Amino acid sequence: MTQTKGPLRRNFIISIATLAFMYFIFGFVSWINAILIPYFKIACELTNFESYLVAFAFYIAYLVMSMPGAFLLKKVGFKRGIMFGFFALSLGTLIFVPAALTRTYGIFLTGLFTMGTGLAILQTAANPYVTIIGPLDKAVQRMSIMGVCNKFAGIVSPLIFAAFTLKATDKELFAALPAMAETARNLALDEMIRRVVLPYSCLSVLLFAVGLFIRYSVLPEINTEEESEELAAAHAGKHSVFQFPYLVFGAIALFLHVGTQVIAIDTIIGYATSMGMDLISAKAFPSYTLTATIIGYITGIFCIPRFISQTDSLRVCTIAGLLLSFCILFMPGHMMFKGHEIAISIWFVVLLGLPNALIYAGIWPLAIRNLGRFTKTGSSVLIMGLAGNAILPLVYGHFADQVGTRQAYWVLAPCFLYLVFYAAYGHKITEWKRRRPATPPANGEKLHATQMQ
Repeated sequence: MTQTKGPLRRNFIISIATLAFMYFIFGFVSWINAILIPYFKIACELTNFESYLVAFAFYIAYLVMSMPGAFLLKKVGFKRGIMFGFFALSLGTLIFVPAALTRTYGIFLTGLFTMGTGLAILQTAANPYVTIIGPLDKAVQRMSIMGVCNKFAGIVSPLIFAAFTLKATDKELFAALPAMAETARNLALDEMIRRVVLPYSCLSVLLFAVGLFIRYSVLPEINTEEESEELAAAHAGKHSVFQFPYLVFGAIALFLHVGTQVIAIDTIIGYATSMGMDLISAKAFPSYTLTATIIGYITGIFCIPRFISQTDSLRVCTIAGLLLSFCILFMPGHMMFKGHEIAISIWFVVLLGLPNALIYAGIWPLAIRNLGRFTKTGSSVLIMGLAGNAILPLVYGHFADQVGTRQAYWVLAPCFLYLVFYAAYGHKITEWKRRRPATPPANGEKLHATQMQ
């Protein structure tokens, strides 16, 4: 669907607005994990490793459920699939109610997995929508708009959650918990965890309503099964998405990238509290990282492709991420912040939000280009890569328990090294047997396979 005058242009704008709203919802339910992790660590008395099972349970669903999600989309279409995805999100948030009433961490993890299942379906549908409804060389612009909505939700969701669940007197409660008798401590923790019942009950109703709204909205159905003669000829003899190396390398790149992104956001409170800050004082740090990410997205909207191509921006951002990772590990010095002495290196964790903003947006159009009838399945493969959100925080949590919260950031270095490889070379590889990289599509080229109905 191209930008045209009259009704088509109006529908295009409405579709973009609808997708932007969806990405806001994605961000709202995803980035709240940044405060759920330390909150559950206290309320359910967990280790660092156990607390990061929040991210694992939520994001492992991307690995397990992406292929079933693609099958669902093939059967019922994109719009009905999106509706079912929101229904799964609604069910997952509703599961928080019995989990809170019994203070059972396993039930919370079940609810998080169910929410992740809903998001796996939703993102399998939404990302191709954003990529293919306009010129390919402007896909980063559209992805950046979605990213702004996603990360803005990430800024406000922990603050809204904290407003419902954290009290000014909790600072004294957290300090007193270790010395409390078991019965008194359990009563205090039961009261604390039950504060999630009201916000998650309301969120469940809202998500169900959003699913119905999307189903009957003007968002167009898309057809990725038909191919032009040119594209069909190029795909002759191909029977699997795994015959597209740039897609496979892209899925690995997404796995590593989203892992670094969630580490930068979900671990920063733990890093701050390891310096002596309390949860009340440290709760805003994820918002700082997400604000940096939004600045990165806005930069991409205005600069790509006007001043820099999306491929070159990907190269710049991956190199910047690698350099910032080393700054986290090696930058000396401390400063006062909110009455606490903290390491300057924490601000480089915040600054990771800048390059991380455009890495996701840069990988996706390069990895999914010209897949034709393989688009839905290829999208599900890329969504499976989002399981990096589940795995890498656990790796970080393991090393944080072993060597400390700062040295655990070594996990970022090899991830960014691979991302530099994909940005410079990996996205050009179109055949497994060919050693000479092919040139990616020229600016302005569109995917031939998709028609808007």
